[in-house]
Amino acid sequence: MSRELETLNVGELLARWPFAEQHLSDNGHAEIADRPEASLKAILDCEQLAALDGFVGMMEDFLGASEEKVTEITITGGRAKDGSDEPVRELTARVGDVICIVGPTGSGKSRLLADIEWVARGDTPTGRHVTINGQVPDDKWRFSSEFKLVAQLSQNMNFVMDLTVEEFLALHAESRQASEPEEKIQRIWNWANGLAGEPFTLDTPVTSLSGGQSRALMIADTAVLSASPVVLIDEIENAGIDRQQALDILIKEEKIVLMATHDPILALMGDRRVIINNGAMQKVIEPSAAERANLTELRALDAKLMGLRHRLRMGERLDEI
Repeated sequence: MSRELETLNVGELLARWPFAEQHLSDNGHAEIADRPEASLKAILDCEQLAALDGFVGMMEDFLGASEEKVTEITITGGRAKDGSDEPVRELTARVGDVICIVGPTGSGKSRLLADIEWVARGDTPTGRHVTINGQVPDDKWRFSSEFKLVAQLSQNMNFVMDLTVEEFLALHAESRQASEPEEKIQRIWNWANGLAGEPFTLDTPVTSLSGGQSRALMIADTAVLSASPVVLIDEIENAGIDRQQALDILIKEEKIVLMATHDPILALMGDRRVIINNGAMQKVIEPSAAERANLTELRALDAKLMGLRHRLRMGERLDEI
């Protein structure tokens, strides 16, 4: 038996695989949770243990829980638009890294994000390769809907479901078989409100959220409930959210963050920034001490602008700024 379930008691089983309770309940053990100290071997026969083992394995595959933790991805350079070798031959991003992707419109930023999402193997227009934990990734990262390397947050977030925020989060938590769903829903809502700056309640219909509120909700939701280890963000500077807090939340939840941006504040917040032009990674820059000092000044200016925006929303005059 791959998970050695016969060595566990009920409490240990449900602490590790909470979704197992429903399986056992559906198979004649409705009161199983009331016996946390009982040994599984004493309750279930060999056939039932084997069935439970198979169910747990299936759910682990669906949720991605049985896979080795993704700690890093590496992009190996391919070719530029003119066919020349890509100047940056290797870029590695690890858990907790924030890498900003900068360059002119049409330079190839979105193509780089697409190569990562596709887990490229030299079969995209750039000829790049992407490896996971230093290894050529299994096909499931490319073709299986159950294994998503990347969660992507695009510029436009539009909800079409007639659900409240709480119902939307509960549905996602249930689909992920999340443990302690109520706690996670509360945490996502609290974080989203902190990010957006425009309070909304759990009873708010998702279709009535503003652009900033929608983006804030999806960032918090992705951080807490998404199993994808990599988060690709395509522009968040115009979303009206707290940039630093958004990145802090994703890092706290052990995500690898790659972000296409034109915002100097975001670019200087990153650990590194990749310069894209002519469809290729031209160079990688680590912010200098002088740039970090400038970031402090830019944040102060940004805070002042956000204050002016708030005053405008509240109907105040801006005779004095």
